[in-house]
Amino acid sequence: MYRYDEFDHAFVAARVAEFRDQAERRLAGEITEEQFKPLRLMNGVYLQLHAYMLRIAVPYGTLSSRQMRMLAHIARTYDKGYGHFTTRQNIQFNWPALADIPAILADLAAVEMHAIQTSGNCIRNVTADHFAGAAADEVADPRPYAEILRQWSTVHPEFSYLPRKFKIAVTAAERDRAAIQVHDIGLHLKKDADGRLGFAVYVGGGQGRTPMIAKKIRDFLPEADLLSYVTAIMRVYNLNGRRDNKFKARIKILVHETGAQAFAAAVEQEFAALGDGALRLPEEDVAAIAAYFAPPALAPRPEGDAALAAARAADPGFAAWLRRNVHQHRHPDYASLTISLKGIGEAPGDASDVQMDAVADLAEAYAGDEIRVSHEQNLILPHVARADLKAVYDRLVAIGLATANAGLVTDMIACPGLDYCALANARSIPVAQEIAGRFADQARQEEIGDLKIKISGCINACGHHHVGHIGILGVEKKGSELYQITLGGSADEATSIGEIVGRGFGPQEIAGAVETIVETYLGHRTGREESFLAAYRRLGPGPFKEALYGDHAKAA
Repeated sequence: MYRYDEFDHAFVAARVAEFRDQAERRLAGEITEEQFKPLRLMNGVYLQLHAYMLRIAVPYGTLSSRQMRMLAHIARTYDKGYGHFTTRQNIQFNWPALADIPAILADLAAVEMHAIQTSGNCIRNVTADHFAGAAADEVADPRPYAEILRQWSTVHPEFSYLPRKFKIAVTAAERDRAAIQVHDIGLHLKKDADGRLGFAVYVGGGQGRTPMIAKKIRDFLPEADLLSYVTAIMRVYNLNGRRDNKFKARIKILVHETGAQAFAAAVEQEFAALGDGALRLPEEDVAAIAAYFAPPALAPRPEGDAALAAARAADPGFAAWLRRNVHQHRHPDYASLTISLKGIGEAPGDASDVQMDAVADLAEAYAGDEIRVSHEQNLILPHVARADLKAVYDRLVAIGLATANAGLVTDMIACPGLDYCALANARSIPVAQEIAGRFADQARQEEIGDLKIKISGCINACGHHHVGHIGILGVEKKGSELYQITLGGSADEATSIGEIVGRGFGPQEIAGAVETIVETYLGHRTGREESFLAAYRRLGPGPFKEALYGDHAKAA
């Protein structure tokens, strides 16, 4: 895990002091809220419906136990006892008093954390595969490159005032768990025929009111050229991106209107002009950063399989959890496990201060002192001996975090929605809670199989509804909440944007509509091996429209 150097410490401390002065001036009435807005946004402070909200960066989703304990302390001391983990692998606190935020930022700085560039028209938190550095199917750990990008982009003078916010994601496995094709820049770390590391480069993906899938503009970019090439992309965007209309200001619009081929040509021209200058990555610098991400020493634990077999037979709940929440590790005696923050009836992504402290204890005792945040709003322990899985599970049961639903219908992504967000048109959390209640039975969930439901409370798509197998978008119509359904979306290596199936449903109807869709799938699939997404791609929207709308669908 990366550790701050002297520059990092001094820089973050200076930003805390600067914001403390700005907040004091706002509280004293010396500056207006409008004057304060750009200052607070530079430090991750939003004004929500009921209070200020603080968004804290978790670079590439990696936390230490010490950092998680600090988040628990902040939740307990300055908020209402919980935090909300987001789809950018960050955490948000929804109720801090403005007067307390400088103290919160100082506490964060003490454990090498901050809230810089979690808002505003800049390069946001760089995200990565939540199993990075542990997954059996990756070619290398992508997080060192995410860290290089973080260092390069932090208060970069040329890219601090972009036409619009900018998001980068990195993955290193053929199975994309970082959703790189719905990012402004997506980087797929791979090896060429000679075994050299480099990147496939995707540009122009995104969601919001105009969802688009990124275009691949480079099949293989050598590792050493990463910063030069990303700089070239940023310069083309910064010079040519729209600033007259914020709804058309994202790079996806520029790529679409320019054409992927012409955009790629402009990037290549800028890249050539940069040449082999200071931005070229020396091997020794990459190695120095990579050293921070060396996995913990993993002692052989061959007794794991025998221990698991006995525990699985004795405890059906543990057996279900093993099936759904445990992922293959590169070391055969170890596993990565998902801690679901989607307990039935809970708000997706929320964790209490008690739970955060307990997860920190588990990471310290069993997981090499590492915790990950996934973009699906769950927590990950990346390096757990298979022999210890039952002990970890039992402790998760004790704190209400042993839900065995990773990837199942109740493992939903949902934004905070109208309960918190000033931009939202509709509530998201109650919809997620009602759907989860309808599908609470474990056997029924497993019978349905892999199914991703994603819910957004407005067109900004913070709940990633466009790429849900079932996507739900809350809108406002004539003063009432209405929920529009899309089907067939996906954010993996075969990314697709969901299709709108028809008219929306009211708050009392939407959970029933989801149940109808699921039952339609079960009635049409060729067998349990055919997932919802595969069945939808085979069948198309017809059977689902007919089930939802009956004669109206036939007439259409």
